[in-house]
Amino acid sequence: MLTRKQSELLRFIHERLQESGVPPSFDEMKDALDLRSKSGIHRLIMALEERGFIRRLANRARAIEVLRLPESATVSTPRAQKFSPSVISGSLGRLRTPQPSREGETAQPVMVPLMGRIAAGTPISAIQTRTQTLAMPPEFLGSGEHFALEVRGDSMIEAGILENDTVIIRKQETAETGDIVVALIDEEEATLKRFRKRGASIALEAANPAYETRIFGPDRIRVQGKMVSLLRRY
Repeated sequence: MLTRKQSELLRFIHERLQESGVPPSFDEMKDALDLRSKSGIHRLIMALEERGFIRRLANRARAIEVLRLPESATVSTPRAQKFSPSVISGSLGRLRTPQPSREGETAQPVMVPLMGRIAAGTPISAIQTRTQTLAMPPEFLGSGEHFALEVRGDSMIEAGILENDTVIIRKQETAETGDIVVALIDEEEATLKRFRKRGASIALEAANPAYETRIFGPDRIRVQGKMVSLLRRY
């Protein structure tokens, strides 16, 4: 039997994993449960792990896997996979939407262009041109058009995003507070950060205490897409 706070935290983690593929930060957990400090989150995490509801993954910053929900139903959560995507060279137009598969058939992969590197740290040059193409399982995507970027830097480690990961981005020009986005700063520098609205300003927030949150006027930031999946090679 879980306490109310343990159950609330478990469901919050599960819903965030289902939504974005990465677990929430400790600050987000604290805010969601209306706790005053992160020490309370640490105690809840330990209790959930001891009871077999979650598993913390070694060598990955605060990465959490949900094993089951309070009803004891086993769940499957989107997370970084041991996945070596097929690489196909050549040009690519607008992405094709996968057709519904017949029962028993495997869904066809969707071709996603790899557009170079993105900084999860100090912003680097704006997104480069397509370098190659990845064959992605449809369940890693959603509706719309997507592109992939290789991560450089460590500013998003507490969101489970590590250097050399590949993030899958859905193209869109808007974002909600809390989304992890590709943001173009002054039409020159691209960076991967958590998007937050602060009054009339926009905050690009790192998930690493070593990096400061950067504040910009809305005319200086252009959202290029929202992160929807993550790939990792071991």
